[in-house]
Amino acid sequence: QYQFMISNKIITFFDDKLFLVSLPRIMVGVFLFLQVLGMFNYPGGTIWNEETTEYVFTKNYFSDLGRYQAHNGEPNYLSMIFFSLSLCLVSLTFIIHYVSVLIFFQKDCKTYNNIMALVGTIFSFLGAICLIGTALTPSDLVLDPHVFYANNIFHSFLVTSLMYTIVIYRSELIQNKYSAGYAIFFLSILSYVIILHFGPGPRESQAALIFQVVAQKMIVVIFILSVVYQTFGLDKSFKGE
Repeated sequence: QYQFMISNKIITFFDDKLFLVSLPRIMVGVFLFLQVLGMFNYPGGTIWNEETTEYVFTKNYFSDLGRYQAHNGEPNYLSMIFFSLSLCLVSLTFIIHYVSVLIFFQKDCKTYNNIMALVGTIFSFLGAICLIGTALTPSDLVLDPHVFYANNIFHSFLVTSLMYTIVIYRSELIQNKYSAGYAIFFLSILSYVIILHFGPGPRESQAALIFQVVAQKMIVVIFILSVVYQTFGLDKSFKGE
């Protein structure tokens, strides 16, 4: 069996139901709560209409919440704080969670599973770093770095989702039906990455903006559902079911 050089103390600390199951579930709730707070406090304005006075769910990106100044020209301090805090907390949660997931799958006797789990976790770290980068680069102040970090969140988790789809399917530690969750996650991210690179730009037309914004909202929902779904499989493994 292929063994990674991880100290027993670290393994004992992270091999815990709290990090595998409870923390991700809690953070999903915290993330949604902070995003809703940000939406309620967003002053208004979209790429195509600077006159709106509220957050428009189908016409405002999540990233609009992180702008220093809203599209209508008003200060956006509260929304920016809620948005940035939510992404930083999610980033920290992903780092902790995927270390725990990696350690969990080290119990597997399949060498290639261990390697793919390690690759998946490394790319989750890259995705987590990009979440922080997205949080700390308001799109109205530093657009290019913001777009770089935001896009690479999905590029990174594309690899993570593919690796863990295979790992879970091949593993005897967790029912392989839970690989379906990651498979759907992988295909959804792949579709969104294609939309990012080949779809209509949000400034081409208002219809294009709506298409891109709705696609972003959908992939975030699928992301959340996938994370929560996996926790049920991991929970059952802890219970020996």
